[in-house]
Amino acid sequence: MDMMLEEELIDLMTSCLQNPDSSNISDNHARIIAIGGEIYADGGSDALENFSFVLKNRIIQEIEKDPSPLLSLWHGLADDWPR
Repeated sequence: MDMMLEEELIDLMTSCLQNPDSSNISDNHARIIAIGGEIYADGGSDALENFSFVLKNRIIQEIEKDPSPLLSLWHGLADDWPR
């Protein structure tokens, strides 16, 4: 499951970063938040942190854009996120 969610997040975040004026940006943001909720429910804040590390490194390598603003969509999912 983690691998599928990771790939979906990569696709969603890459799309958002490359097409910031897209008409489906709010849908993508909502799905990013929903996936964050699934990740948190499955593994807590540690899982969110692990995913954010992998996503950030992979997206920066692939498209040379920082996904940190999109990771901030996960703020509020847990009291201890971000750390």
